[in-house]
Amino acid sequence: MTGKSMRQKTLEMQKIFREGKAILEEAGIADAELDAWYLLEYVTGISRASYYGEPKRALSDEEQKKYFTYIEERRKRIPLQHLTGEQMFMGLPFYVNRHVLIPRQDTEVLVECAMKRMKAGMRILDMCTGSGCILLSLLRLCREKGVTGIGVDISREALSVAEENALRLDVTAKLVQGDLFENLRPEKNFDMIVSNPPYIPTAVIAKLQEEVKFYDPWIALDGREDGLFFYRRIIEESILYLKKEGWLLLEIGCEQSRAVCGLMEAAGYEEIKVKKDLAGLDRVVMGMYNGE
Repeated sequence: MTGKSMRQKTLEMQKIFREGKAILEEAGIADAELDAWYLLEYVTGISRASYYGEPKRALSDEEQKKYFTYIEERRKRIPLQHLTGEQMFMGLPFYVNRHVLIPRQDTEVLVECAMKRMKAGMRILDMCTGSGCILLSLLRLCREKGVTGIGVDISREALSVAEENALRLDVTAKLVQGDLFENLRPEKNFDMIVSNPPYIPTAVIAKLQEEVKFYDPWIALDGREDGLFFYRRIIEESILYLKKEGWLLLEIGCEQSRAVCGLMEAAGYEEIKVKKDLAGLDRVVMGMYNGE
């Protein structure tokens, strides 16, 4: 029975949810059940507890139509977060759209490493800020320490998303449009630089899952031929902006730690460390610059 005929006959929440799940499973969506639930929750505003308490509750025709419209879009591999406009990161709700990379749990490792080194009054620079998830999380979660920061991105559209998220989270951050450091004065006034730059080799992008290669912005993915283009630039230029004993923290692809560590060592960084993610894969490289 097709989705259309089923919808004409059923209005119960439980049946609609099951059909939505089945449609996504048939399409090969990895988290079909979870995505079907999130879309139901998004359309109806119903919590899990309410659902289990009243699974046979009838949905309005409008709710039903909206739900299956979203299910169809998700079936076409449009990311769930682009449909709901939101992604949780570090326990905080971030607005996202097609102009920014969807915040991933792996990136939380970078934020956690930065927080461990955060001291009162520190000044942070977030390079390739995108949605602002790294910088704004640090400013919000370290608010009592009086931390301040700047986020830089080449995309004006991405910075508009970051601006919206700063308002949502009630934090103040300066946002600068530019190609990496080009619009910053070369002064050593940052205690920490953090970045999740584009790091996927160009040839590999076509092999990524459809949700990523078709819907994440290419500019946020493409690390050029070997994936190290932006690491080279950031590491080389960062020493002009960091204070003595300032830290540089970089999210990396899981096979890039040796190369990035080598670049940092060549630039004069010390105490270089690699932090793994929850899957046991190399995820963050960090080092302290002790030069003048």
